[in-house]
Amino acid sequence: MQVKPFKAFRFDGGVVGDVGDCIAPPYDVISDMQQEQLYKKSEHNIVRIIKGKTTACDNGDHNQYTRASEYLRKWIEQGAVRQDSAETIYAYVQDFEWAATRLQRLSFIALARLEEFGDVVKPHERVLSKPLADRLNLKRATAAGFGLVFMLYEDEERIADEIMKRAAAAESLIDFVDEQDVRHRLFAIASAEDIEQIVNMMGAKSCVIADGHHRYTTGLTYAAESNNPNAAYQMLAFANTCQKGLIVLPTHRLVGNLEDFSFERLLVDLRENFEISELKFDSTQAKTDTRQEMLARMKAQYTGGKNAFGIYGADDAFHVAVLKDQSAMDPVAPEMSLAWRALDVSVLHKLILEELLGIDQERLTANENVRYVKDTPNAIDDSIAQVDAGHKQAAFFMNPVKMEQLMKVTEAGERMPQKSTYFYPKVYTGLTIHKL
Repeated sequence: MQVKPFKAFRFDGGVVGDVGDCIAPPYDVISDMQQEQLYKKSEHNIVRIIKGKTTACDNGDHNQYTRASEYLRKWIEQGAVRQDSAETIYAYVQDFEWAATRLQRLSFIALARLEEFGDVVKPHERVLSKPLADRLNLKRATAAGFGLVFMLYEDEERIADEIMKRAAAAESLIDFVDEQDVRHRLFAIASAEDIEQIVNMMGAKSCVIADGHHRYTTGLTYAAESNNPNAAYQMLAFANTCQKGLIVLPTHRLVGNLEDFSFERLLVDLRENFEISELKFDSTQAKTDTRQEMLARMKAQYTGGKNAFGIYGADDAFHVAVLKDQSAMDPVAPEMSLAWRALDVSVLHKLILEELLGIDQERLTANENVRYVKDTPNAIDDSIAQVDAGHKQAAFFMNPVKMEQLMKVTEAGERMPQKSTYFYPKVYTGLTIHKL
């Protein structure tokens, strides 16, 4: 893949104060409540651009996208955002804790020549039309890139990793800790020799999009319709799969707005292809303990190579569904590879959401019946509360996709169902801005 350094636009701490107050998570994980918190955190928080508030008076000429363009113009005018003077590749270091273990993930931020999906750039998930339109509207209005597309490549020699470790011995450009206690640091790689090594190493690499499919697809669309030659390049973050800090978490599913839905009937129908374990509870404490038992059983089945889900429907019990026979996937997805048919998300989408609940790809794309819940610390309890309150009809709890599964599916040239993976921690937005 062809990469090159660039002169990023970055927040100037001398003008904005704490630069960490200007950075935000990716647009697609920001809730309405967090949006409000980020607005209050700083008048220069990037949320105003990547997920700006809407108003009842918005129209084609005045809306969140035109306001985003105005914010960017105004911040550059004020000096709140300034362009770096040297062509740079940026080392992005994230320190975090997972499962009581301290970990570090290294990635470098560079411009990359946009490639159509194929041998060089491989997507692993389906995309949805609504966020695609949203990101394209933002790019058209601002002619800039804000959010990072997170790319995976493999390099056993760890050439870029060693360069980033050396860069991290110098003074950081940005250093802040987010609400999940993840430390984010940015360093400059400005040495011509180091940049050349990274460029040469990446020249022979193919990459898998780990996160940011909508942003990358938007880049392709914008480049095709734009007369700006700079649009042929997009700002991406690259992480080597040969490092310990690559953590993949699940994305759970909440189902709602289904007519004539019966949770009892669903459990009966599931028994054709699944072994169902019922874990009942009769008190608040028992509910907590039983929830943990469900998760433990799911994990045990996952470790043993089985397809398993946790299910909750506000019936005073948690349920664990384990696929009896992998061959049940053959007639519903005969055109897909064995690797794709073996994914938990594929089994859930084909045998349960589509076959039993009638939520086909068209309804998934319409985004009316399924809400995707990333596995943040409170995700499972929040999902249970949504079902208890009657806002949703059922919750399906997932195990994570294994890295080897992801690689096999992409090697087969296939895409997983949308929102199959959640790479933790997220690459944040606003550390670098690519202005076209």
